Amino acid sequence: MLSMMINRKINIYLLFITLGLFFDAFCQKNKGDLLVHKYKNQEEFYKPKDLTKDLSYIDGKVKNIIVMIGDGMGLSQIFSAMMANGGDLNLNKINVIGFSKTSSIDDIITDSAAGATAISTGEKTYNGAIGVDKDKKSLKTILEILEDRGFYTGLVSTSRITHATPASFIAHVESRKMYEDIALDFLDVDVDIVIGGGEDNFNQRKDKRDLLKEFENKNYNIVRNIKDLKTAKNDKKILALLGEKDLPRASYRDYSLSDLLNKSLEFLSEGDKGFFLMVEGSQIDWGGHANDLSYVIEDMLDFDRAIGEAMEFVAKNEETILIVTADHETGGLVIKDGSYEKGLVEGVFTSAKHTPVMVPVFAFGKSAYRFGGVYENTEIFKRLIKIIDM
Repeated sequence: MLSMMINRKINIYLLFITLGLFFDAFCQKNKGDLLVHKYKNQEEFYKPKDLTKDLSYIDGKVKNIIVMIGDGMGLSQIFSAMMANGGDLNLNKINVIGFSKTSSIDDIITDSAAGATAISTGEKTYNGAIGVDKDKKSLKTILEILEDRGFYTGLVSTSRITHATPASFIAHVESRKMYEDIALDFLDVDVDIVIGGGEDNFNQRKDKRDLLKEFENKNYNIVRNIKDLKTAKNDKKILALLGEKDLPRASYRDYSLSDLLNKSLEFLSEGDKGFFLMVEGSQIDWGGHANDLSYVIEDMLDFDRAIGEAMEFVAKNEETILIVTADHETGGLVIKDGSYEKGLVEGVFTSAKHTPVMVPVFAFGKSAYRFGGVYENTEIFKRLIKIIDM
């Protein structure tokens, strides 16, 4: 009897080991595999903006801030998009480049919540934290600071707007998974234009509250599709929830991130107030998690097109600075081969998770030179506040 029991335990143990190995192999099925992305013809390449004016080495106070975060965007993600577009991107036109160290307070590898909170508040925190410090106390974000000073403010994301990165600029909760609590925090800040997905966090809630009605009572225009967003008047604040949950990836949408950016800039630049706008290209990260090279490249190119639109705005509005960075790198992407002429990229993912490598910080516009060098991600907040306060 004792022998049978021991044998049964050994068999169960071996079964769990086998299942564990199978699960690990399943989760990492693309790890190390050579993946190829290729455009059909060169007509699909787009020409980056041709900008002759660059105030990046001129010092001075700025009035407007545009922060663009490519979630999961490391150097390999940028280079893969560059190869896929025939060797050129709008990012190539930016001369001031720094590097941000992305670790969270409790791990060398950050998640989007801690990474974005560091950028938005200037303080490191633990993974999963949204706008709170290591002791779960609320931190004032740059959006809230400038809102209090009378600036116009905006948030744009190609994920649900309650997701970690956009949430970290407006909400204060101990866990990024608290989507409904994050949606409530949007009511406490009079952000002027909000665009993203996640309508279900506002009107399909456990507490039965319909936050959309509450936003209407606060003089918001509720928008649910791109056509209505493009034609929305600027006489009210705008809450545009373009999907019940997350938005589709770039190649599945009938609109681009550029469309969302341009509407936001049109809205925020009216009048004499300065503004703060955060724009996230969310799904570069998701392509990395999925080890899908084409997914990464398509959303990276969508992000770069929007960067070009932002650069054009900065060139015409000289009191504006544009910061383009990432919260972390995703996938450990390695580019092994390719062709500029053919738009061919061959790459290998070494992970399905985030990695601890530094990420670039591109700066364009007045006082941009201040963002060169190697520094902690918290420095982005501190340097932006400094040039606003000059």
